[in-house]
Amino acid sequence: MSDPANLALIERFYEAFDRGDGEAMEACYAPTIEFSDPVFPDLKGGQAGAMWRMLTSAPGELRIELRDHDASEATGSAHWLAHYEFTDTGRPVVNDIQASFEFENGLITRHRDDFSFYDWSKQALGPPGLLLGWTPLLRAAVRRKAAARLDEYLRDRA
Repeated sequence: MSDPANLALIERFYEAFDRGDGEAMEACYAPTIEFSDPVFPDLKGGQAGAMWRMLTSAPGELRIELRDHDASEATGSAHWLAHYEFTDTGRPVVNDIQASFEFENGLITRHRDDFSFYDWSKQALGPPGLLLGWTPLLRAAVRRKAAARLDEYLRDRA
């Protein structure tokens, strides 16, 4: 059975994302949030909110399209698309993402985004992504760079 409050929480999260409001996104998370995706595999607590603030403050247009979502009292899911220009290359990206959530006390406690890293890398990186996007080597390099950017973002705001 669908839970109206958690459905609204998912909607609020993606509406804030579409507006570029990382603070409002973070407000949907419990302080003990655990977030994971193919680029940011293991963020906890304030790191997850900081990642959204960092991403929403990046230059360029961002459009978020919530295609489908559902939620029960304890868990939820969303299918969404992110339309943006990858800052490093200027290449347009449409990332097709499937999210899963866990809820407690009206907040998101666990959030996992799954997408094809290879499909993303072909769009974002062009020929290098096409040739190497399937390799653990490129995935590790992208993760290191993303982690370094997040660390720098956190240092600059400390």
